[in-house]
Amino acid sequence: MIFKAVQEGRPYPPHGFTQREWSTVPPQLVRLDELITTKRVLALDVLLDDDSTFYGDLFPHVVRWRGELYLEDGLHRALRAALQQRTSVHARVLDLDVAQSDGGPDAMAEDAVSPATAGRQGSFDED
Repeated sequence: MIFKAVQEGRPYPPHGFTQREWSTVPPQLVRLDELITTKRVLALDVLLDDDSTFYGDLFPHVVRWRGELYLEDGLHRALRAALQQRTSVHARVLDLDVAQSDGGPDAMAEDAVSPATAGRQGSFDED
């Protein structure tokens, strides 16, 4: 199994993070089998395109909500990692669980990375 689950849509509340705000969240190593996708459809041409991240973030975007990790953006990058027989990928993880416990959306930018996972680092894999 590559991902923990495949579903359509985001079950978590809107976080309102912009691309600029995502770029402030440091990447961390995330296991592919812990991710729940938020898209059921995969575009094969995007998967095979060498320049698919040319205009976007190099790291997938993951949202932690109610203890689960949801792959919000970067399905193709994560699947490419799996096809290369990698079990994990570096991703930016926005922790909505921490933001909720600390006082809501205003706290999200400051507490986007869970203290429990902030120190988890491994070798840096290219996507």
